[in-house]
Amino acid sequence: EVQLQASGGGLVQAGGSLRLSCAASELTFDDYAIGWFRQAPGKERGGVSCISSSEGWVHYADAVKGRFTISSDNAKNTVYLQMNSLKPEDTAVYYCAADLESGGSSCRPSKWGQGTLVTVSS
Repeated sequence: EVQLQASGGGLVQAGGSLRLSCAASELTFDDYAIGWFRQAPGKERGGVSCISSSEGWVHYADAVKGRFTISSDNAKNTVYLQMNSLKPEDTAVYYCAADLESGGSSCRPSKWGQGTLVTVSS
């Protein structure tokens, strides 16, 4: 079955950078939209970014525009989230997820990976 594994989280000072990776097994990213979501302590999970290689679009939540960049390496079945200028408000567990139902036309996750914790200190 499809497996998604997020990695790359850690502790970073405000203003610093991290790059998260989402590696897939038994899944070709070129055929599906892959998204990053996050859940901060005491808050609901929300969308961060999403990419669809087949449809050729990228989406960013307003809170991360200009700071985060999503990219994919289909040969490696990996999606990345480059996070720059990190703020304490970015502290959360970050999850990658795949929309396996829309054929790359939307980013409504149906398969979730394990989260990776990002902690940004003041």
